[in-house]
Amino acid sequence: MGSVLPAVQGFMYPNEVELQWSVLIVLYPYITGLVAGAFILASLERVFNVEAVKPTYRLALLTALAFLIVAPLPLQLHLGHPERSIEMYLTPHTTSAMAMFGFVYLWYLMVVLVLEIWLDFRKDIVLTWRASRGPKRWLYGAMALWYDNISPEALAVDDRVGKAITVIGIPSAFLLHGYVGFIFGSVKANPWWSSPLMPVVFIFSAVVSGIAAVMLLYMLTAWWRERKFDIACVDTMARFLFFAFVIDFSLEMLDLVHRIYEADESFRALDFMVHTKLYVSQIIIQIYVGTVVPLALLGLVQLVRLSPRVRSWIYWIAGSLTLIGIFAMRWNVVIGGQLFSKSFLGYTAYKMEWATREGLLPAILLMLLPFGILYVLVKLLPPWPAKPRKGDATVM
Repeated sequence: MGSVLPAVQGFMYPNEVELQWSVLIVLYPYITGLVAGAFILASLERVFNVEAVKPTYRLALLTALAFLIVAPLPLQLHLGHPERSIEMYLTPHTTSAMAMFGFVYLWYLMVVLVLEIWLDFRKDIVLTWRASRGPKRWLYGAMALWYDNISPEALAVDDRVGKAITVIGIPSAFLLHGYVGFIFGSVKANPWWSSPLMPVVFIFSAVVSGIAAVMLLYMLTAWWRERKFDIACVDTMARFLFFAFVIDFSLEMLDLVHRIYEADESFRALDFMVHTKLYVSQIIIQIYVGTVVPLALLGLVQLVRLSPRVRSWIYWIAGSLTLIGIFAMRWNVVIGGQLFSKSFLGYTAYKMEWATREGLLPAILLMLLPFGILYVLVKLLPPWPAKPRKGDATVM
């Protein structure tokens, strides 16, 4: 406690000095946002018939699955006894938003995402099963559930069922991430969190981060496979990213204007915190670097005709800055909401350790883990058809 006290300004109660939620809780909404956004991008082709983004459909599904598998791990590390998390399934508590997340997660993972991926890849799985020998044959046979009917009639049924699951999955994706904003927004004792716009802002920021992540992964995997990506596909993703970003930023500004206009007893304390402790993370990183710059770059592409190479570099920069800005937004919500006292008379600071259970090293490993899982998924279920080499006229 003594090492934290020098960072305290003003009066705080003893239980307010040390933050209860660390960087792991920042990662949790960030990862679930990537899941929801990637799935929404995949639904553009399946449900809304946006053919331009079809090359990213399967990659988006696998990306959502990889991050969804990792999503509960930050919470597990945060718990003192993670083995007790099974209790939410054995003794469900319907009045607890935290507890009901377990059922939302299980529904989205097993019923929506895994089933849709299985239906979409089932033909490829069966063909690989038939052409393989040894352990690989057993693996793909198990993945096909030992069902090898890939007749046109059976595939047509798969397509209809898959489309229905995607339609169900869209509100499920909103529920998966929107409930995180609901939890924060329903904390009436914390004016930084207590806002009816919080769930909506979380949902649109999730869409923004998911589209940006899949766009970057699509370009990166094309480079890794020595293929040229479909520039029309990336243009379309960037267009959707721009419009979703405009809505997200507008909602955040609306919430800010409302707070300024309302100017209740907490406003002076929050205003002081934004201009001091959160100035770099919110004003500089979240708003200027992570929002204004990528919006300006994406808007420039919409207004000015640029060469494909220049557009590609702009998408790289804008997508990367977008992910940084959304992470900063999660940081400012989770960490920033704990830096001031309930009396509005004192402030503290967050000191992040390096190799502790909730330190920086576990956070870095948790962010790298989904990419390792995605690599395995891509090896098992290649999300792209065979593409011609560079120089072919059919690609960019």
